[in-house]
Amino acid sequence: MNNFKEEAIVLKKVSVSIMSILLIFSLLGSVSFAQAPSQLPRTETLYIAGMQWGPPTTFNPMAPSPAWPNNRGQDPLIYETLFAYNLLTNKLDPLIGESYSWKVYQLTVKLRKGAKWQDGTPLTAKDVVYTFELGKKFSLAHSPVWDFITDIKAKDDLTVVMTLNKDRPHKKRLETYLGQIIIVPQHIWSKYDSSQKTLQEYTNTEPVGSGPYKLAAFSPEQIVLQRDDNYWGIPYYGKPAPKYIVHPIFKSNDAGNLALERGEVDLSQQFCPEIWKMWEDKKLPVGTWYKKEPYHIPASIPSLYINLHKKPLNNPLVRRALAYAINYEKIAETAMSKYSPPAKSSLIIPVGVPEQKYFNQEDVDKYGWKYDPKKAVEILEKQLKAKKGSDGIYVLPDGTRLGPFTAECPYGWTDWMTSLEVVAESARAVGIDVRTQYPDAPVWTDHRNTGNFDLLMNTPAGGYTPAHPWLRFYEVMEGRGVAPIGQVAYWNFGRYSNKKVSSLLDSAAKIEDEKKLATIYRELDRIFMQDIPLIPLEYRPGWFYEYNETYWTGFPNEDNPVAPPMWAWGGIRKYYVIKPKK
Repeated sequence: MNNFKEEAIVLKKVSVSIMSILLIFSLLGSVSFAQAPSQLPRTETLYIAGMQWGPPTTFNPMAPSPAWPNNRGQDPLIYETLFAYNLLTNKLDPLIGESYSWKVYQLTVKLRKGAKWQDGTPLTAKDVVYTFELGKKFSLAHSPVWDFITDIKAKDDLTVVMTLNKDRPHKKRLETYLGQIIIVPQHIWSKYDSSQKTLQEYTNTEPVGSGPYKLAAFSPEQIVLQRDDNYWGIPYYGKPAPKYIVHPIFKSNDAGNLALERGEVDLSQQFCPEIWKMWEDKKLPVGTWYKKEPYHIPASIPSLYINLHKKPLNNPLVRRALAYAINYEKIAETAMSKYSPPAKSSLIIPVGVPEQKYFNQEDVDKYGWKYDPKKAVEILEKQLKAKKGSDGIYVLPDGTRLGPFTAECPYGWTDWMTSLEVVAESARAVGIDVRTQYPDAPVWTDHRNTGNFDLLMNTPAGGYTPAHPWLRFYEVMEGRGVAPIGQVAYWNFGRYSNKKVSSLLDSAAKIEDEKKLATIYRELDRIFMQDIPLIPLEYRPGWFYEYNETYWTGFPNEDNPVAPPMWAWGGIRKYYVIKPKK
């Protein structure tokens, strides 16, 4: 009986999806379902890539793994945040929010007049309060905001007042959330908030947001958005240029990159090796933010997360031996295609971003590591007293073999896959058995969130915000409030725990003096380098930013910085400033 019920639900979802697809293309004349995707007017349709991997299963922004564009940190196309972070100005630009101001421990946010949901219902301060309080009621991605506030109230329809936690008065961290928390309509979501399970299992296949686009169609092959010409923000921001935005779902970077080269994709956010050859050798109308190296703005540190609770990876000396074994220069050269200098053993990015002022090379030399296979062997043999077996892999005195350890990242993420191949090759060369595995992205996400992994590649605090590098230390090393292994966590996937780190993070949240702040970050970085909860592998842009001007022109770049690469992948403004090529 249950099987029939489940089949009925699936059929209903499929029928809704098909009806949605047919509906959008009915605007373009009578076309068959199979032909529909190719019938969109090219001068009105922007094709993008790199934001969705795997078939969409839910468009619920409260779910652990929602589909584009409702996955947290993406463009506010359907759902919007209060503000959007601008990397070049290091400030928040208005979206739903018009302005914000501080008065001691109170943050007041003023909303735009006329903001409304796509069903015509007014968007008010009550929706903002409701969204924030969902994070207090349930364990959600934005729940940590309640570490920094004690109260949120709607003063009137256009005014939200938040009270900062006096014990953790981190203003920059709260400001960061203003540009990250996706606001949802209370009149719809209150129907599904009886429990966390009900809330997160709601698939939301007909989302009602406040943004300039609506979900028109989706399938395992693509997601289609259509511009909402009744968008409330038109008087403030104008109208986005593309009528349709289509995200084909590629199985690998290679497939997406080929589409970009051919002009089948206009805008891409994925790793593309040696992209400069597209314009230097092939003379194609392809560009990136910078015309020369490093081509992209570095803003994140993709790293090797380590299961700190699995023997023998729970031993810091084993982790240090692995850290010394990895050939970081080879990762920068091959995996990152010269888009990154060799990674250093620090949680602070040393170049290109505001946080570089906190980087300390002396501490890296004293407490950290670098590629040194001989040093790795020395740790294994002299400090761990391990002996190499007949198969070339070391065994500890208690009989524990150093591997096999599985290192994983999503299939198709070719830069990460290459990085892990270098990790595995480097590790085996010194006698640590590391093997690679590339599951589909949803499987990798589940492994990451539940702690079901040996070694896993992930980007801590990806993107860039006003709260960096504090946020990166927090996401890697803050143990308070993190769900235990087996349950879903949204940060600290290795489940590292250190009370001193928590105390230092609390202190940093209260300090605005730069010298004192630098001292705290230096101590945090020393602890990181001594305990090694993860190993930085490369420096990566917050988002890769690549465009092909065959059909659309006017993309932002260093010469046209109207919408810089930022948390919302190039800025929502990019959709307003581009034009169809005549």
